[in-house]
Amino acid sequence: NSCPSIAGLEKYQPRQTSRLYAADGRLIAAIGTERRTLAKLDQIPKQVQDAFVITEDKRFYSHGGIDFIRIFGAGFANLRAGGIAQGFSTITMQLARNLFPERLNAREKTLGRKLREAKVARAIEAKYSKDRILELYLNEIYLGGGAYGVAAAALNYFNKSLDELTPEEAAFLAGLPKAPNNYNPQRNPEAARERRKYVLDRMVESGYLTPEQGTA
Repeated sequence: NSCPSIAGLEKYQPRQTSRLYAADGRLIAAIGTERRTLAKLDQIPKQVQDAFVITEDKRFYSHGGIDFIRIFGAGFANLRAGGIAQGFSTITMQLARNLFPERLNAREKTLGRKLREAKVARAIEAKYSKDRILELYLNEIYLGGGAYGVAAAALNYFNKSLDELTPEEAAFLAGLPKAPNNYNPQRNPEAARERRKYVLDRMVESGYLTPEQGTA
């Protein structure tokens, strides 16, 4: 009973950025507490979708919101490390947490919160298609620098639209959800490069990119 209801997702309409342009088309200012530009899934290049899926939830298309294989793997890794070495949140669980931050507060490191998150994720999976879930996730996820969603992040980091991104740039964005501030290239350029390489390597291993495309 303490879980948030997903009924309101039918009318999902997050706050977006308002932009002011000069007469010659130059961007003067972006106004809004959350910098976000909504994009339909068919407006998000496949390489961007693939980069996030392979990095955040490689079994996204085969589980029902909870990846039990990943849970067992993370549990074993954490037991060996004697602490939290790996997490097991799926894309759907992350979406649930981002849609309901007050009810599923990520700072609440308790089993109860994780169980509520999993229950909401299962409810989302039962109601929506994988494409819709991925679309919601890619528009909702925080990627640092005040940017929410991949469209806003592409503009923020590269001053590009989504369809202009290179594989390396797509990989960089996909590496951010784990720790956006830690992988900010202005603060930690070496960490940002290593994280990007990690994503590119996963994409090559999974066949999403050729070895040549995965050379950053």
